[in-house]
Amino acid sequence: MTNSGDLHPDRIPGYDGGPLTHEAGFLDEPLFWLGHVSSCVHSEEAAELLFGADYDAAGEFQRRLWEQAKWPTFTIPLANDHRLHIVYRTFTGEAGTDYLLHHLDWEEAEHLAQDDGHFMGPGLSWPELVAAADNALPGGSTTDPHARLLLLPTLGDDELPDDAVGRLTAALRACTGVDDPEALGVVLLDGQGAPGPARWTTDGRGCSVNDGEYSSRNPANHFALPAGRLSRVAAALAP
Repeated sequence: MTNSGDLHPDRIPGYDGGPLTHEAGFLDEPLFWLGHVSSCVHSEEAAELLFGADYDAAGEFQRRLWEQAKWPTFTIPLANDHRLHIVYRTFTGEAGTDYLLHHLDWEEAEHLAQDDGHFMGPGLSWPELVAAADNALPGGSTTDPHARLLLLPTLGDDELPDDAVGRLTAALRACTGVDDPEALGVVLLDGQGAPGPARWTTDGRGCSVNDGEYSSRNPANHFALPAGRLSRVAAALAP
């Protein structure tokens, strides 16, 4: 059960499954990151840049990760006691990665994105991703901004700043050990997460929303979050 001092919950309100286990050690393993960002690979060129000679080793690492009964879970603390949880759902036949936003005052977490055959997203704009990466708040799975920036599968933003490739290149160099992190950064930002780039705007309530076909943060979608919940998500993630 979560409490005010617990950033590594054994359950997340409104989210069924598990057992959830804190596995911060995975974040120090380059092979973990190769699999984690693989849903951003949309071409043979990108696959070769990402995996290179490590293809077989990365595949074996991912096989062992997904075949375990426990669900590896990572947490990034955000401002004002919000938490972003990344859950590896190692459920046979329905495996995938879920990205959840929660606050202790909320009855249940908000499902921002999921990375699987029935993907959902984008969940974050580039400014929101950078804010989560750089806040340096303690208590989560890592304070390393490079590791946090590799929440890349949640990203979908068609207006990236000039320094985006440089930021991602530094993260890939630090976490993955790939041969050409700059070239890889370029192609990953071109494709971004499985749902692809989206256009972000501010609605009449000052809430950050997007036009992604698969995003719960697009008010035009039938599965979009209700207005009040869209607002609280945007406020929690605001740079």
